[in-house]
Amino acid sequence: MRTVNRSTQPPVVVGVDGSDHSLRALDRAVEEAVLRGAPLEVLCGAPAHRIAVSEGAADGAGEEHRRALRRQSRLIAESAAERARESAPGLEVEPAATDETAVTALLRAGRRAALTVVGTRGHGGFTGLLLGSVSLRTAARIEGPLMVVRGDNERPRHTVVVGVEHPADTGAARYGFEEAERRAAALLVLHAWELPVYPGVMVPPPTRVLEEIAEEQARYEESVPLEAVTGLREAHPNVDARVETVYAGPGHALVEASASADLVVLAAHRRHRRFGAHLGPVTHAVLHHAHCPVVLVPTA
Repeated sequence: MRTVNRSTQPPVVVGVDGSDHSLRALDRAVEEAVLRGAPLEVLCGAPAHRIAVSEGAADGAGEEHRRALRRQSRLIAESAAERARESAPGLEVEPAATDETAVTALLRAGRRAALTVVGTRGHGGFTGLLLGSVSLRTAARIEGPLMVVRGDNERPRHTVVVGVEHPADTGAARYGFEEAERRAAALLVLHAWELPVYPGVMVPPPTRVLEEIAEEQARYEESVPLEAVTGLREAHPNVDARVETVYAGPGHALVEASASADLVVLAAHRRHRRFGAHLGPVTHAVLHHAHCPVVLVPTA
């Protein structure tokens, strides 16, 4: 048996299910692993609905179904791993098949990954970005950075965009600086805001009061991206970075900025509700409509 020296560096993990869209994610994951000098783990889990079939079957039939699922997952993972090796000779590639659900497998692998990569709009398994899909459920719960491969930008733009909502989004800003440095790209740290609407207020305040409120709010909003990048410019002197605050809907502003970007980085602000964690409306908008891949960086 050939002895393989395994890297101790955290891997890039990519979820595959055999669909064209997951292969697109695989190709991007290969690029990310090469950029980082990291090994690549090609992971195939079982669709939840097919696991449910196994659990609902009689003992003998259920076990046979589970074995068939494991064989299929192994073949998909090994085929994808071979594709990765062919596109990047010398890259350390490890296929991994599991009979866990795709979400469970991705969450587990994401705890030790430098980056987890998933595709969009596939036929189950790891892919798709409709409400309730694996990608969105993974994005709402994963503990490490998650790249969702989507968009129609085919030529390099040499720009990374970071969307910041709060001054405390330093984790996403730091990740954006690292990505820009890694790619020799320019960096745009973007903050978008709108004045809040207070429904139910029958009598609006005087115009002068409204103007004062707007001016005070604008001063605060201008400070948000500046605070988020405090110290990061000094730590990454080779990155051509600029900050920008715009008065616009955040989702619209980030999707528009993505048209000129190779990557959009967002802090994953999760809302904890009765049925678990959920992503906010801005993140949903960017995941559905961005013109380039999106990386979510978990935040407290």
